[in-house]
Amino acid sequence: MISLFDKIQESKTYIERILIPEAKISVVLGTGLGDFAQSLTDIIEIPYSEIPHFPVSTVASHQGKLVFGYKSGVPVVVMAGRFHYYEGYSAAEITFPIRVLKALGVEKMILTNAAGGINPHFNEGDIVQVTDHINLMPEHPLRGFNDERLGLRFPDMLQAYDAEMILSFGKIADNLGLSLKQGVYLGLQGPSLETPAEYKMARIMGADILGMSTIPEVIVAKHAGIKVAVFSIVSNVCFPKSAITETTVEAVIATVMKSVGRLQLLFDAYFERMKGENF
Repeated sequence: MISLFDKIQESKTYIERILIPEAKISVVLGTGLGDFAQSLTDIIEIPYSEIPHFPVSTVASHQGKLVFGYKSGVPVVVMAGRFHYYEGYSAAEITFPIRVLKALGVEKMILTNAAGGINPHFNEGDIVQVTDHINLMPEHPLRGFNDERLGLRFPDMLQAYDAEMILSFGKIADNLGLSLKQGVYLGLQGPSLETPAEYKMARIMGADILGMSTIPEVIVAKHAGIKVAVFSIVSNVCFPKSAITETTVEAVIATVMKSVGRLQLLFDAYFERMKGENF
């Protein structure tokens, strides 16, 4: 049976037949956030379905392709759509693209998602920079044999979210006059939305937002030595119980789309700064 390391190399080789990636930074786009990829220049797209060993996105709001291009002159690779445990993939499968991005030379990663807000001070449409997480996913992406070529057996998660990137984005938000909250993200498997009791449990545990993605990718990125920043858009208010209303995927996407412009401004300014630093 082919090893994980060899699968990564096969995916890398296929991509490099199409182009030689220069990107040291990647952006992973969550629900409703796919338009960022179209802001790049000199775009080359590769559908996930064409890349050996890649899963295929089954969520309609996720485009399902790797997009290579330039943002403010900075080479970047974008995952336009991610994978989720609830789609039926294993934790190792949904994080496989992170391994490939590392093999291609990625050193920094920005991940985005839509999340339910359980901090009573958060409102729909707020942008939250994740500073820590609580992992309640049923399967760990590092479970099983550990190939030391990919990372340590027991990676330390004390600084899973890069302090330098957090500080940099905070300063940029201040300069732009953008409101940027900070909080702890709690991950559950989905796909059903949580009950009021589960929202209450998450709040008691110390979470500010919760969702069905991101944490496995952060763990694997940390395992691989990639610096990570994560941004969530609060798609619906989930706490206290009196504030909860029934919602749909369509409503979540509509809420996210109202805040995409502000997040785009933040990213635009970040890449302009990177350009100035000759990243």
